[in-house]
Amino acid sequence: MILQALARYYRRLIDNNTKGVAPYGFSPEKISYAILLSPDGECVQVQDVRDTTGKKPIPQILEVPQPPKRASNIAPAFLWDKTSYVLGVSAASKRADKEHEAFKALHEDMLADTDDPGLKAFLTFLRRWTPERFAAPDFKDDMLDANVVFRLDGENTYLHQRPAAQTIRARLLDAGGDEAFAVCLVSGERAPLARLHPAIKGVNGAQSSGASIVSFNLDAFTSYGKSQGANAPVSEQAAFAYTTALNYLLRRGAHNRQRLQIGDTTVVFWAEAEDAEAAASAEGTLADMLDPPVDDANQTARVRRVLEGIAKGRPLAEIDPELAEGTRMYLLGLAPNASRLSIRFWLVDTLNELTRCIVQHRMDLSLAPSPWKTEPSVWRLALATAPSRDGRAKSEDIPPQLAGELMRAILTGGRYPGSLLANTVMRLRADGDVSGVRVALCKAVLARNLRAQSSQEEIPVSLDTQSTQPGYLLGRLFAVLEYAQRSALGGQVNATIRDRYYGAASATPASIFPVLLRNTQNHLSKLRKERPGQAVNLEKDIRDIVTGLPEQFPRSLRIEDQGRFAIGYFHQSQAQFTKRDAKGSAATETDIQGVHS
Repeated sequence: MILQALARYYRRLIDNNTKGVAPYGFSPEKISYAILLSPDGECVQVQDVRDTTGKKPIPQILEVPQPPKRASNIAPAFLWDKTSYVLGVSAASKRADKEHEAFKALHEDMLADTDDPGLKAFLTFLRRWTPERFAAPDFKDDMLDANVVFRLDGENTYLHQRPAAQTIRARLLDAGGDEAFAVCLVSGERAPLARLHPAIKGVNGAQSSGASIVSFNLDAFTSYGKSQGANAPVSEQAAFAYTTALNYLLRRGAHNRQRLQIGDTTVVFWAEAEDAEAAASAEGTLADMLDPPVDDANQTARVRRVLEGIAKGRPLAEIDPELAEGTRMYLLGLAPNASRLSIRFWLVDTLNELTRCIVQHRMDLSLAPSPWKTEPSVWRLALATAPSRDGRAKSEDIPPQLAGELMRAILTGGRYPGSLLANTVMRLRADGDVSGVRVALCKAVLARNLRAQSSQEEIPVSLDTQSTQPGYLLGRLFAVLEYAQRSALGGQVNATIRDRYYGAASATPASIFPVLLRNTQNHLSKLRKERPGQAVNLEKDIRDIVTGLPEQFPRSLRIEDQGRFAIGYFHQSQAQFTKRDAKGSAATETDIQGVHS
């Protein structure tokens, strides 16, 4: 199913003449130099074709004959390659002489009967060339191990683009070499099978040379005498199609919004619709919903309009005429696994259903007042589960597999991963950074779990003074006690009780809250002398909250109640700041630190 969908996407890319997508048998590769040949096979000039507009020269991307898959084997490419193959010189390879001999032997065999002037000149060049000639002024050390192509002097096309060269290449591809013929699992046609599939590049953490989804390299994988690609028969053409499409989706760059990185999971997605325009519109809409733009007000407003329309039950075509109702979306999550790739998830659904699930996800996350200006992306949510060092977290610290499972839950409407709440609570306790994103994650997990259990309990969006949940009340109480400390000490407090006691208070309340309440009496005593009205209000808040608690503080709180503790703390803190702002007293930087994200 995955390979078939990617093969169909490849056909759409080819039909649209998409830049960077090569036809069958060709591949976009980084080319740095072109050697210009005279008709009699002499080197006229070595041309640097790199882009030199920036600080560092960048190789040009050219469509060249697809290179063979290399591991430790020697396998030359057709009419181009790196200098160890083409010229027999290298700064890294210790077998450049053997690689060059293989390159010469391949072209002696393939071009022996050609009458094309350019190909004959190239063959003459190879016969005369010796690695010692690299010392000539035209050749520079910068060329070593760079990719090189050839061109006949006075012409604009490279040798591999000449009709004669493409005819030879197509004939070899159609012949299928020594590969067996069988029915392809992707196309359903009888064709030469791909023994090794082209490499897939661009998955974070995978080998830089590329990895595979389909591969067999051990005797244990041999079945009924079939080895390597014959175990899962995919034709050469289908293997080229699906890997080319996937490499296009995985390309790096600011303009590629069909690729998302969430922890160790690289996510790509694409659409199938009645026409290319509708598919592109659906892909852009989904990209904006999963990774909201922060600097495009028009796009943000459009996505909000779509989400609000879906929430009200309106059809997509009515909300936005550019979005077709039957558009199907494909989402693939990949993770590195040595020389192979793991499929974290594979989802196929309509744009309408995916949008409905994203709407539900945002409703589960919602807090009031909202702790963010732009809806948090999936990447930002996953990052909230990583350790925060000096207010920053690193994507490599996101727990493995959590990111992929989080994305699956968002897009299917199912339960969030079981480790999401535990990891978020653990981070809250470890670093005391009670950010809005972390609190929203706690609320979302609890709300979705309760809904799945058909529970009557609702997790409040804003401060709920009627709640009787001990965890929620204790979080509120902790926020009031912290506010009392800040009010009494003002700028003299270096570390609040949140910095010192949040972890213990949320996990083992009975051991911490009696101490905090005793210390709060000192703070209230000071406030009675300086701001008696505020002291009375704080005493009332504490009394009202404590009245709703059991006679004795709980010895410990379950992980779910620790999530409620964070929500109660956040709601009460926001309410305190709202009250101060209403009275004309601006919140200080210390007040809001750790509450907004």
